Amino acid sequence: MVVLLVGGGSRLMDAMINKLNKCGHRVYLITGKKESHFTYPRVFERYDFPYSSDSIKEIFESVRPDVVIFLGAYDSNYSWTHTRKESVQYAADLTNMLSAYSVCKKGRFVYLSSQEIYGKSYIDDVAEEEAGSAKNFRAMAVAQGEDICQTYKKTQDMDVVVLRMDHFYAVPKKGEKQYNPCYQMVLEALKNNKISANKRNLFSMIYLDDVVEYIYQVSKAENLKYTVYNISSDRVITQMELAEMIQKYMNEKIEIADATVGENYRLVLKGDRYREEFDQKIFVDYDAGVKQTVEYIEKHSETFLKGNDETTQWSKRIWNNIKIIAKLLVPYIENMICFIPFFMLNNRAVGSQYFDRLDFYLLYVLLFAIVYGQQQAVFSGLLATAGYCFRQMYQQSGFEVLLNYNTYVWMAQIFILGMIVGYMRDQLHFIRHEDEEEIGYLNGQIDDIADINDSNVRMKHTFEAQIVNHKDSLGKIYSITSKLDQYEPEEVLFYAAQILEQLMDSKDIAIYSVANGDYARLFSFTSETAKKMGNSIHYSAMEEMYNELKEDRVFINKNMNPDYPLMANAIYSENEMQIILMIWGIPWERMNLAEANRLRVIGYLIQNAVVRANRYLDALREERYMEGTDILNEDAFSHLVTAFSNAKRDGLAECTLIKMGVSRGEFQRTARRLEKNLRRSDYLGLMNDKLYVLLTNTDEENAGYVINRFREIGCESTIDGREVAEC
Repeated sequence: MVVLLVGGGSRLMDAMINKLNKCGHRVYLITGKKESHFTYPRVFERYDFPYSSDSIKEIFESVRPDVVIFLGAYDSNYSWTHTRKESVQYAADLTNMLSAYSVCKKGRFVYLSSQEIYGKSYIDDVAEEEAGSAKNFRAMAVAQGEDICQTYKKTQDMDVVVLRMDHFYAVPKKGEKQYNPCYQMVLEALKNNKISANKRNLFSMIYLDDVVEYIYQVSKAENLKYTVYNISSDRVITQMELAEMIQKYMNEKIEIADATVGENYRLVLKGDRYREEFDQKIFVDYDAGVKQTVEYIEKHSETFLKGNDETTQWSKRIWNNIKIIAKLLVPYIENMICFIPFFMLNNRAVGSQYFDRLDFYLLYVLLFAIVYGQQQAVFSGLLATAGYCFRQMYQQSGFEVLLNYNTYVWMAQIFILGMIVGYMRDQLHFIRHEDEEEIGYLNGQIDDIADINDSNVRMKHTFEAQIVNHKDSLGKIYSITSKLDQYEPEEVLFYAAQILEQLMDSKDIAIYSVANGDYARLFSFTSETAKKMGNSIHYSAMEEMYNELKEDRVFINKNMNPDYPLMANAIYSENEMQIILMIWGIPWERMNLAEANRLRVIGYLIQNAVVRANRYLDALREERYMEGTDILNEDAFSHLVTAFSNAKRDGLAECTLIKMGVSRGEFQRTARRLEKNLRRSDYLGLMNDKLYVLLTNTDEENAGYVINRFREIGCESTIDGREVAEC
């Protein structure tokens, strides 16, 4: 199952990743931020994109997840400091994800909600059908998220499910903010050494481990009866009881203040719907969960108290407001300061021979229109008008100045030019800002495309490596079977058993060499179980298996007959059965067509190595045997003994070396006498100028019977102790 998790770093996110990895699912992650400082080593691929990005659609199309889990109410990317603004962003982000996911037309979208959507007291447990009664922007945003999910389910026919957590709590990460009663009461205890608790405030909590298990059960279910489930422990607790538990597990001595006033307040979600469909069990009770939470928060208290002080937050808010106001006032202050030198220059220019026709006020207005735009142009025009009228009143009364039409002509000139220049400046600035935004957006899109492309390339290489290295891939099978080419021709069949053991993942492998049309001799094996049929088998009498093998088909022991191997395959050369591969140890669920095809492919590759080895030995037959006899020369026989010795050492075969007590001149005559008492799988050869017999698949006890048969025909022989030890 391919699972795409959507959310910021938190304990819930870490726990979900661990759970999915343990269950063997592939996990992808959208962090929701362009630069996320959290590390996720168990995630197959990670995407650092904001939820509002247009690239979300490309991510969904690339990953094509079976399940998307959006942390929703528990997403740490939303700090909820500016609740009004973030609630709008929350709804927009969720809408963008759902609209992008709807294009995939497959999979399930899981949205995590919380009990916060209910803002009032309820006498009975709250069922899923109960309408929400949110009282703050955060709760309204979470409730709106549920509505958006239901809308997409109806209009787009999407598989969307809402999981509503009942006061979910967990051991937080360092500095992580949570909204559950346990976290808030521990934080209150650390700040004030006191907890205020109400005996009439009743609720139910559920711990992280249980929540993760319940989310997983819903995610992997093939079909769901409902679209909304309450996830609740149904274990009611009061604020006072929780406070007493916190007091019990805190090292510091704290007081509990009884704040019981007013009527009862009860909010417990009804979890019957989930329990009916799934087997719900509570793994972590209140004592264990609260203890872990309290001990961790107290141990790392400085990270949780930092930035939570109300005085600090209030002072920061005031300072931010002061900076905003100062930033707005700076242009006006600058305007008034600059007005003073222009006023003085204008007064000096009046009556001057050189500057009488130069209007310094016009320059002043144009300067601020060009620098700050139309708004400051109007303000500088008002200051310039005041300065002009003040200078005119040196020679005229104020009433005369107001009646003089030249005053209004001059004012019109100042304001018209100032506003036109200011307007042009504002338009140019607006166009430039739009261009910069568009360029920034396009650059962001290019970066996103590059990131997605890099991610796809990494996944492509990963999948290629998995395909090549997968145990079922031809590349993997060929790379292993090709190791047979490294062995001597005499050793190929021995180590073919090891290769088959590795590729078929079975410890019980036997290889039989066909001696004639009816019998086969055990050549190599990997366990005692694998050779339980004996050293020699009358395979043609085993009709159930033989009928399949003679048709060049893989035999599968579907009837679980204990006398037959679980699977078997024959290797042919020139239309004659040469070797039988037998598998004894394999699970029932793997006795299928896929495993049969794999055994067939492996058999063909082993066959190539065996045929090459046999052809090589046949080509060297004249060089390997004494002329006119079946006696191997010293070099060929030494190689053969070494091969069997190594095979016995590796637990792949049994062998015994017998030394014949005859002189060199009697080798051929002795060989002819021994011929009728030897099997086709036994070998005659020379070593150290002596005649030896190599008995394959024969231990020392059985070799004694062979020595007795040799004695009956007048040939004395002994077991060569030195060579047996080497074997």
